[in-house]
Amino acid sequence: MQFDEQFLAEMGLSAMPEDQKQKFLDYIQEELEVRIGERISKGLTEVQLNEFDMITDPIEAAKWLEKNRPDYREIVNRTIEEMKDEIRANRSKLI
Repeated sequence: MQFDEQFLAEMGLSAMPEDQKQKFLDYIQEELEVRIGERISKGLTEVQLNEFDMITDPIEAAKWLEKNRPDYREIVNRTIEEMKDEIRANRSKLI
């Protein structure tokens, strides 16, 4: 998912002050990484978590997840949609 001006427009946040846009986009990216990581890790053993932590290549990480956590794409998509819903619900506070 790309977090950029188009994403802000989709969320109805085009009117957000320019000096806050990039900070907000960075926050969204970081928050999603945390939420997705927490959800994916709940279904893994300590050994699997350690194994995954050793992977540095994004392509290898995706392959590993496909094998060890085949529902990871669903988790990612659901988490993104939940975040979008939260943003839309709080749009007036964010502008």
